[in-house]
Amino acid sequence: MSKEDSTSDKLKGKDYDKELKKLHGELVKLQQWVVHKGLKVCIVFEGRDGAGKGGSIKAITERVSPRVFRVIALPSPSARELSQMYVQRYVPHLPAAGEVVIFDRSWYNRAGVERVMGFTDEKEVERFLRGIPLVEKAIVNSGVILIKFWLEVSEEEQTRRLQDRVDDPRKVWKLSPMDLKSYSRWFDYSRARDAMFAASDSEHAPWTVVPSDDKRRARLNIIHHILRTVPYKAMPREKIKFPKRQKAGGYKDPKYPFKYVKAVF
Repeated sequence: MSKEDSTSDKLKGKDYDKELKKLHGELVKLQQWVVHKGLKVCIVFEGRDGAGKGGSIKAITERVSPRVFRVIALPSPSARELSQMYVQRYVPHLPAAGEVVIFDRSWYNRAGVERVMGFTDEKEVERFLRGIPLVEKAIVNSGVILIKFWLEVSEEEQTRRLQDRVDDPRKVWKLSPMDLKSYSRWFDYSRARDAMFAASDSEHAPWTVVPSDDKRRARLNIIHHILRTVPYKAMPREKIKFPKRQKAGGYKDPKYPFKYVKAVF
C-alpha cells in the first residue's frame, strides 16, 4: 500500500501533549453528548502487529469514562464459539444507546490473521468477505455510527517496534509466538488486507487508513477523525458550588493500627 505522508519529522512530545489535551477536552464533550442523545458508536481498529492500535486506543480512552467508552479485545474463541455463526461472538458487544465501543481487533480477524496463519480455509474467508458488507449494513441501519480504522505501518518501523518489545521489560508481554510467526508473512498480510479492502470498503462502512509510523501524529489524527465523524455539541454546564461539609459532631479519629503501604518512594 502506498502511503502519502507530508511530514518527514516526527511530532515532538511537547507539541503532542498540547494537542492531545485539547482533543481530550473535545472527547469529553462528545462523551456527554453521546450519553445525552443516546448515540451508538462502534470503532474498529485493525492493522498489523506493532501498528499502534493499543496506543491509539489508550490515547482515546485515558480521559473518558470506561462505562461509556468500552474496549473489547476478545481472546481466542472457545469450543462453543467455534460452533457458532462467525460474527455471533461479536454481536453482544455492539453498543447500546449512550455507548462508544472500541474493538481492538474485530470480526476482521477472519480476513486477516486467521487467513494468513491458516486457522480457517479459503471457502470460509470468501464466505465472510461476501457477507460482512451485509452485516455492517444491518449494524449501520440499526443506528450505529460505525468507524473502521486500518493502521498502516512500514516494514522498518514494525521491525523496530517488535524489537523494542524484546528489549523493554515493560513490553515483553506484547510479543507472542504468533507475532513472530506472522512477522515473516508480510506480503501474505498485504494480500489479505487488499482483499479485505476490496470486499468491505463500502459506502456505508468505509475504511479509513491511518499512516502510523509516527505514533503521535496517528493518535491525534484518529481522535480528530472521530470528532469529525460523530456529530456532537457541548452540553451546557451549570455553575458548580461545593456544599459545606458537616461538622464533626463529636467524631474522633480512631486509635486503630491501620496497615499502611510501605513508603518506598
